[in-house]
Amino acid sequence: MNALKRTLSRVLFTCGGTAGHVNPALALAQRIGQDNGGAAFLFVGADRGLERDLVEKAGYPFRTVHISNFHRSFAPREIAHNLVSAGNLFRSPREARAILRAFRPEVVIGTGGYASYPAVRAAAKLGIPTAVHESNMVPGLTTKLLEGSADRIMVGFEACRENYRHPEKVKVTGTPVRGDFFAHTKAEAKALLGVDDGRPLVVSFWGSLGASGMNRQMADFLALEAAEAAPFHHIHAAGKAGYGDILRLLEEKHVDLAAHPALRVREYIYDMPVVMRGADLVIARAGASTVSELTALGVPAILVPSPYVTNHHQEKNARAIADAGGAEVLLEPECSGQKLFQAASAILRDNKRRDTMEKSMAALGIRDATDRILETVMELLPQGSTRAL
Repeated sequence: MNALKRTLSRVLFTCGGTAGHVNPALALAQRIGQDNGGAAFLFVGADRGLERDLVEKAGYPFRTVHISNFHRSFAPREIAHNLVSAGNLFRSPREARAILRAFRPEVVIGTGGYASYPAVRAAAKLGIPTAVHESNMVPGLTTKLLEGSADRIMVGFEACRENYRHPEKVKVTGTPVRGDFFAHTKAEAKALLGVDDGRPLVVSFWGSLGASGMNRQMADFLALEAAEAAPFHHIHAAGKAGYGDILRLLEEKHVDLAAHPALRVREYIYDMPVVMRGADLVIARAGASTVSELTALGVPAILVPSPYVTNHHQEKNARAIADAGGAEVLLEPECSGQKLFQAASAILRDNKRRDTMEKSMAALGIRDATDRILETVMELLPQGSTRAL
């Protein structure tokens, strides 16, 4: 850990596309700032991505490059989009070089999404140390394209290494999980939530906006729980778009949530660190951030990977966790409220199985991921001052 004693003064992060790509960069910036009070940070992303909102809300400066993905369609509208994307491939490198020369970073860290490609690629050509963090089990297209250029590829799990052409560049660091997920013990979290009467806690969610098909299945799940006098506590986040719909579905099924206080339906789980810490079973998608939180906390899961994610990343994430014994996987086309309820009941009513799943999940978790990433980055820095651009 000697590398951690060195200091950083100028760090450029580049990321985009999803919160799962942006949040690790924000966590790392916060960690670097703790050790390097005067450090300057700059985030670079797409001009139309959600990364701007997340980064600026966190209080960091943000610059854009013109970069966009390619659509796999021959519809006239999609062809027009792809022509713009092709033009951006020539425009974005110049923009990235200009940003790098103006900011003069000591290191460039990419945390995923196509928006991270121009800055990492340009930095490598300029001789600036570069590192890429891939939070999914298998590398995305951007990580594949950058593997030959980046100095280091940082991954979440040891099993990821086999997916790279240059395993000597790969460092297993884990994916950063916010520190407030560990602020309480499981017992403390249960007490805060008022679910400490001995019944297990099920937590379910499908993302910030919800998923209409899965919410219909969760309405069936909740109805089955109500019919059995709520054998479990259950907190379900329906999402902004699905909240009204699931309440209507429950009313149609004659489920009065007021009569079943152990069953709670929310629009969004704002206190996710406490809720996840108190959970005995999580039912969710298999995005990289969710998987990292589950493994760090050692919470068994039923994972229903999104079928709409490019290259089936979520299914590959879920299969890796299931193969290790920490989760059960149900594919959405084969899923139903009854199957989910039966699977959850089987896990929660079998203490030995649940204990085994907890240990298997925890064995995959890396709680000090942020420190490991920082150490890896610091090791890339040349001795002495930053080289001139």
